[in-house]
Amino acid sequence: MFDGYDSCSEDTSSSSSSEESEEEVAPLPSNLPIIKNNGQVYTYPDGKSGMATCEMCGMVGVRDAFYSKTKRFCSVSCSRSYSSNSKKASILARLQGKPPTKKAKVLQKQPLVAKLAAYAQYQATLQNQAKTKAAVSMEGFSWGNYINSNSFTAAPVTCFKHAPMGTCWGDISENVRVEVPNTDCSLPTKVFWIAGIVKLAGYNALLRYEGFENDPGLDFWCNVCGSDIHPVGWCAASGKPLVPPRTIQHKYTNWKAFLVKRLTGAKTLPPDFSQKVSESMQYPFKPCMRVEVVDKRHLCRTRVAVVESVIGGRLRLVYEESEDRTDDFWCHMHSPLIHHIGWSRSIGHRFKRSDITKKQDGHFDTPPHLFAKVKEVDQSGEWFKEGMKLEAIDPLNLSTICVATIRKVLADGFLMIGIDGSEAADGSDWFCYHATSPSIFPVGFCEINMIELTPPRGYTKLPFKWFDYLRETGSIAAPVKLFNKDVPNHGFRVGMKLEAVDLMEPRLICVATVTRIIHRLLRIHFDGWEEEYDQWVDCESPDLYPVGWCQLTGYQLQPPASQSSRESQSGSSKQKKKAKSQQYKGHKKKRKMPIGKKPVSLSSLPMTGGVRRSFSGDEELTPPPYRTLPAQTAPEAFPPPSTSREFSPSLKTVTTLQLKEELIDGEDYNFLQGASDQESNGSASFYIKQEP
Repeated sequence: MFDGYDSCSEDTSSSSSSEESEEEVAPLPSNLPIIKNNGQVYTYPDGKSGMATCEMCGMVGVRDAFYSKTKRFCSVSCSRSYSSNSKKASILARLQGKPPTKKAKVLQKQPLVAKLAAYAQYQATLQNQAKTKAAVSMEGFSWGNYINSNSFTAAPVTCFKHAPMGTCWGDISENVRVEVPNTDCSLPTKVFWIAGIVKLAGYNALLRYEGFENDPGLDFWCNVCGSDIHPVGWCAASGKPLVPPRTIQHKYTNWKAFLVKRLTGAKTLPPDFSQKVSESMQYPFKPCMRVEVVDKRHLCRTRVAVVESVIGGRLRLVYEESEDRTDDFWCHMHSPLIHHIGWSRSIGHRFKRSDITKKQDGHFDTPPHLFAKVKEVDQSGEWFKEGMKLEAIDPLNLSTICVATIRKVLADGFLMIGIDGSEAADGSDWFCYHATSPSIFPVGFCEINMIELTPPRGYTKLPFKWFDYLRETGSIAAPVKLFNKDVPNHGFRVGMKLEAVDLMEPRLICVATVTRIIHRLLRIHFDGWEEEYDQWVDCESPDLYPVGWCQLTGYQLQPPASQSSRESQSGSSKQKKKAKSQQYKGHKKKRKMPIGKKPVSLSSLPMTGGVRRSFSGDEELTPPPYRTLPAQTAPEAFPPPSTSREFSPSLKTVTTLQLKEELIDGEDYNFLQGASDQESNGSASFYIKQEP
């Protein structure tokens, strides 16, 4: 081993995309008061509010839905555009890596036409500036420095089953030995030395050269899945020299004996580790594949889109009718938002028929087996019915869980859900959730888990009580037993760092923190940003990644906003705080929360008056530039992360200079009962008991 030291498918028919048209949607119950607005009809619980006209864009709308105390503007965007000293919308600010000058709050439940009108005001500005400005630069940000300086903990790779090596990470941990390039050397050729893992943070490891003992002087961070990390014995097999660092060359006269003593019984990476990394970064989706994906402008329907590029399993989809190929949408290949061609027709979902009557040359339908499978359900017995009430994560404001209603029951267990108090009468803002979705909950879920439930906009009988609301609306709650109560032993803990997609701007992946855990539900906070941007995400969401994922795949990571920017913006916000008007936020109850202490500012409860933004904040933006991928992960070779659990690479034990395998026990998914808010992976006290 130390000789080197001595030498110093099957396709589906596309006809459904051209033959299927939008289905008629049943009208809302006639007993609800309505208000007509610009040809659209919107429900409004009290039926007493008048109309108002925006002084910026001229849009007419419900007065209570307007921004500010004076109700002069339809949204914060128009309010800012009207002001001479502030024209930057929150999305632009985030792309520049700075917090907004003040909380960018649009009324949480604006009618769909209001949201579109407000968004159109700065759409042209977004498009022009996107051509000249890249996304936030990663220059100056280092995960290693960020974690070291704040003593942060990162979520382990095993928490992310969809990520490379997520199912075959093995027992890679501290004290594992590897061979890495020796940077403390004056030789003209590339030489290596053995280092041990001091700390692990996702894919990144803090390494220390053998011989430095407790001296951290030359410690360095490196991506374990990178091309420069090898198992012990690789240099001997490859004819590469092992040379001790110059700083400690004088410590020992017989380095071979030193290494034999240090490495006997130590663990290293499996010899085929790099091969497994490469295999887990092969993805089945290819450019030119056609899929059905949610229409980001009308959530109630799907459209045909074409895969433009694949980066680390994330797809840039371009809607088929986009002539300049800028009307795009980003999501992971395992996202519940994409489906095979013909899916909408098969379950009765609304679908926008394409003006393109036949497929363009080179485009082909994605094989159905490549999409994420949903759990089969039995709809023949007791099942969800139209009009039943429940609680659901608002797809346009992921920081809130709202009062919601089942508006339509589709085939194969799919449901159309509407958020009470903000629905368009034509159902254009309904959203499709599967019955097993972890984003819908039974009545009482928020109360028993001490999450603030967002009541319908305009609902005046506060504090909100489900019993009273069900009686007033003549509704019934969906049966608790129909909801998904499975809680995996996911391994997340409060305060853990990770990389997370901003689902309101899905082209962006940001530095983030887990700030709350409710069974399988995670509260994700974007570091450097206000809590109103937090998002509720499932523990198995394909939009969460380990620390170092962006570096590994070549995707661009958005760093936290700088401390100086936050302080300056915070100062200006405090000066304007008294002058700032308050918008409707619903009732807030004072109570103690069992929230664990986290290394950075702790996220509070979900805000009821948060921003209900467009489903995709980057609607007309082109994707950011990406760094060149490592040689072994070239984009042309992208295909499926191995989901097989057969390969479970263990670390090897170095005994008398020979590596012996250690078998790994299969992963154990025992559920924890009665765990705390910080560590709850169990299902104890998950739901309120429902009276018959």
